[in-house]
Amino acid sequence: MTPMLSLITVLAAAAPQAPAVSQAAIGPATTVSPAATEGVTSYPASFFAGAKATTALDMVQRLPGFQVDLGSTVRGFEGAAGNVLVDGARPVSKTDQLDEILRRIPAGQVDHIEIIRGGAPGIDMQGKSILANVVRAKGAGFQGVFALANNHSLDDGRNKVGIRFEGSGQLGPGAWEGSTRYGEGYDDGAGDGPHTVLGPTGQVRDQSSLNTRGDVHQWTTTGAYELPVLGGKLRVNGRGFWDYYRYTEYDYAQAPLPSVAFDHDRQDRIQSELGALYSRSFGERLQLELVGLRQTQDLTYISDFMEPGDSSHFALQKDTEERILRAVGKYRLSDSVSLEVGGENALNTLDGATELSVNGSAIPLPAGNVHVEEDRSEAFGKAVWRPSAQWTLEGGIRYETSAIASSGDVVLSKDLRFAKPRLLVSWTPREGSQIRARYERAVGQLNFDDFVAANSSLSSGAVTTGNPDLNPEQAWVSELAVEQAFWTKGSATLTVRHFELSDVVDRAPVFANGRVFDAPANIGDGTKDELQFDLTLPLDRLGITGGLLRGTSTWRRSAVTDPTTRAEREISNLQPIAWEAHFTQDLARISSTLGVDVFGGWSKTAYRFDEIYIQKQLKPWSTIYVEYKPRPDLAVRVEVSNDLGRGFSNTRQKYAGPRGSNPLTYTDDRRTSIGQGFFMRVRKTFG
Repeated sequence: MTPMLSLITVLAAAAPQAPAVSQAAIGPATTVSPAATEGVTSYPASFFAGAKATTALDMVQRLPGFQVDLGSTVRGFEGAAGNVLVDGARPVSKTDQLDEILRRIPAGQVDHIEIIRGGAPGIDMQGKSILANVVRAKGAGFQGVFALANNHSLDDGRNKVGIRFEGSGQLGPGAWEGSTRYGEGYDDGAGDGPHTVLGPTGQVRDQSSLNTRGDVHQWTTTGAYELPVLGGKLRVNGRGFWDYYRYTEYDYAQAPLPSVAFDHDRQDRIQSELGALYSRSFGERLQLELVGLRQTQDLTYISDFMEPGDSSHFALQKDTEERILRAVGKYRLSDSVSLEVGGENALNTLDGATELSVNGSAIPLPAGNVHVEEDRSEAFGKAVWRPSAQWTLEGGIRYETSAIASSGDVVLSKDLRFAKPRLLVSWTPREGSQIRARYERAVGQLNFDDFVAANSSLSSGAVTTGNPDLNPEQAWVSELAVEQAFWTKGSATLTVRHFELSDVVDRAPVFANGRVFDAPANIGDGTKDELQFDLTLPLDRLGITGGLLRGTSTWRRSAVTDPTTRAEREISNLQPIAWEAHFTQDLARISSTLGVDVFGGWSKTAYRFDEIYIQKQLKPWSTIYVEYKPRPDLAVRVEVSNDLGRGFSNTRQKYAGPRGSNPLTYTDDRRTSIGQGFFMRVRKTFG
């Protein structure tokens, strides 16, 4: 199963600052030329003073018209970027989440934050239409953070604690930073509820009661050191992560006879990462950037299911490693034109071993035991031209080659090559208004999780297997965005996207050993359309002093041909609508911030050859909080979560064989809900 975890995240702290918006240069000279002033809006630390922001993340989340994009979980470095830079450079990490990096930067260390819309000379937009750049103040002395948190479940009385230590300062010729964090949490997707099995005509066949619990324990340690080397700057960073998750389920039935079904899942995950970034400027126009990165992950997953007369056991051991080398050269022809060329190489390996047994008898799984190697290279060139203050054009092309080979249960090799052109045009007809258009060929990456039998929901009887013989999904993407700023801090953006898809990765049947299994597969061409609306609405003019409403909503529709029924349907696991809203009110008189976060309900459907699996969040998830900051170095946060009583339903419509040619045999509906949670955190900063 894939748990939705409510993890304790202990945030960093910082001192507040004073408000204003101006046009300014971009970042430090070692990463972006100070001459690039057009198309960039700079928000000084004073802009966020009313919010008494404590971390860089708090500040970024208050930027008008900006939504944090954490990036993609893909192999390689070029396509995995988020949309926030730190000191003009992208963080050299793929396992350290961008929001966690921003949480570790106290607001007192932030000099200003820049927003780049539609591109600007000298800036690598990382394939994004909008970027934020957090520029830190230079020469800061020692700063430390200690935070302690407790999350209490009002549903069953569980207490989950979190503790965080952070520090940064100068050491010798360079600057250091480090953190360690321990957190406990509970799975807010697990809870109690009814379990009903219906016959093909809707009659009740079985009824039972579910009692489920999920708990997690995590350790995270990070460290970095930055110093001048050979006329440039070298930054080395590392991260270790330990994650232990346990899930237990009891399914109590009363009819026809009292019985209990039991499911226990265990997942242990260990990650390591070591990265380095060297950058150097050669004069005012030329800059060189070198990146090295190595990351590993060891995953163990075990699931055991037992009910009267039946038992199943599934186990997976998966080890992955990635090594990346990257070089980029940036050259400014003039204040209005910049060029960038570079390339990277990524070596990836996966070793996966699985076993499945039913009632003590082993069942071989297709692609159950495989070794996969991928040698992936990419060369790219980009150019940005700003012919006037109203227009910016960015064009580029990336060429990707990949050699993939697998051994073990599946022996194959394949070579893949893709050209990926991109064009972005932005027009600013007047101050506060911008229209952006993007057209590019996007090529997805093969998910290593799809290469080996990796998921098993034994309590529902569904087993999915792997398929190393996949091609990456490709798309021609057209995008048009219209943004309008208003009321100094307000912004509204409407974005429309259209995707022409080929080699769509979805689900299809696999036949092996006299059995039929569900597996990932390329199922042909398709389309996807998205309509996204983002709003930042200051509420002072509406009578709510210090109030701010932020929200984003995305509507999606898609179409592919089902490989089993040959009928048109939506793409599996694509949410038709997703939305969230955030209200904050800064109460300066009592040095506090009141807030409400709401994440909308959702649904997604997976189409397997002999079943349709529908997952829904039945009600929005909400959190009400108050953060009290009596002093710049002290913050106390109290929050109550799940006020609306969010619950989940998991409905599986099972057919006698392949859908379309076989009748529905039963519908399995499982509903769980969890009660409210009470969270409290105290954070103290030093220095």
